[in-house]
Amino acid sequence: MRIVFAGTPEFAVAALGAAARHHEVVAVYTQPDRPAGRGRGLMPSPVKRDAIVRGLPVLQPDTLRTPEAQQQLRALQPDLMVVVAYGLILPQAVLEIPTHGCWNVHASLLPRWRGAAPIQRAIEAGDEETGVCLMQMEAGLDTGPVLLSQRTGIAATDTGGQLHDRLAQMGAQVLADGLGLLRAGLKPVAQAQPDTGATYAHKLDKAEARLDWSQAAPVLARRVRAFNPWPVAEALLAGERVRIHGAVAIEDDRGRVPGTVIAASRDGIDIACGQGALRLRVVQREGGKAITAADYLNARRDLPVEG
Repeated sequence: MRIVFAGTPEFAVAALGAAARHHEVVAVYTQPDRPAGRGRGLMPSPVKRDAIVRGLPVLQPDTLRTPEAQQQLRALQPDLMVVVAYGLILPQAVLEIPTHGCWNVHASLLPRWRGAAPIQRAIEAGDEETGVCLMQMEAGLDTGPVLLSQRTGIAATDTGGQLHDRLAQMGAQVLADGLGLLRAGLKPVAQAQPDTGATYAHKLDKAEARLDWSQAAPVLARRVRAFNPWPVAEALLAGERVRIHGAVAIEDDRGRVPGTVIAASRDGIDIACGQGALRLRVVQREGGKAITAADYLNARRDLPVEG
C-alpha cells in the first residue's frame, strides 16, 4: 500500500516505524521546524529526524487547506493517510483524497479524552485505565468511528512520561494490526463512538503547573505525576519556588495552614494541603538539577518545620 504518514512529536515515531515496516511510505508530513533550545535555532521534529534516517521524503506545509497543498497530496496517490499527533487540522477535502481515507492513532479510549493532552488528563483525573484507539478520521475533533483499540491500566506511580512511552508502543501495535488487516483485504470494522462519556483533554499550559496548597493532596500528587516531564509542577516551599518531580499524598489531620512544612526527613518534605499533606521526594531549585529531598535538606538546613 502507498501510505502517507503525518505526525510530529516523539509519540508518533514508533507508529511511523510500524507504517514503514511492511508498506511503502511515499511521504512523511510533519510540522515546520521550530525554534528550540537556548540558541533558539530551528529544530526538526522527532518524526522528521526519524524519516530522514529512514530515507523517506519529508513535506512540511504550514497548512493543508490550500488547493496547492491538497494537489501535492493528491499527486502522491495514497491508498491511506495515517495521522498521529500531527498538529494540523485536516479539512474534509484532505480526508477524501486517500482511497481508504485517513486513520488516526489517539492516546485514549474514545470518546473519553478527545483533544490535545489525553495522556496527562487521564492521570490528572485519577483514571484507572486508558489505552489507544485506531480511528477512521472525520471532520469532527476525534469523533470518528473506532477501528481497533487496546487498553492498559494506569498505575499509581505512572508519570506522564512513562504512560506516554507505553501508549506510543501500543499505538504502533494497533496501527500495525490495522494495516495488516487492510493489506489482507479485511478492513477493520468501524464502530461508532458512544453518544455519552465524551470528555475533552485541553492542551497543557505552563500556568497549570503552579500548585495551590489549598487543594487536596491527592489532587496535587496526580498533577505532579501528570506534568512529569512537562511542564513539571512547581510551588513555593517555605518561600522558595521549586519544581516538583516526585511526590506522594499522605494522610494528615493536624489542620496546619496549607503550604506549611510539617515534617522533613530523608524520606521527604511534608507540606500541609487543604486535605492531607503532600510528601515531596524529588525537587529542583531554580537553576539547579532535580535532587532528592535529602539533598535539598542538606542544602537548606534553615528550612522551617512546624510539625
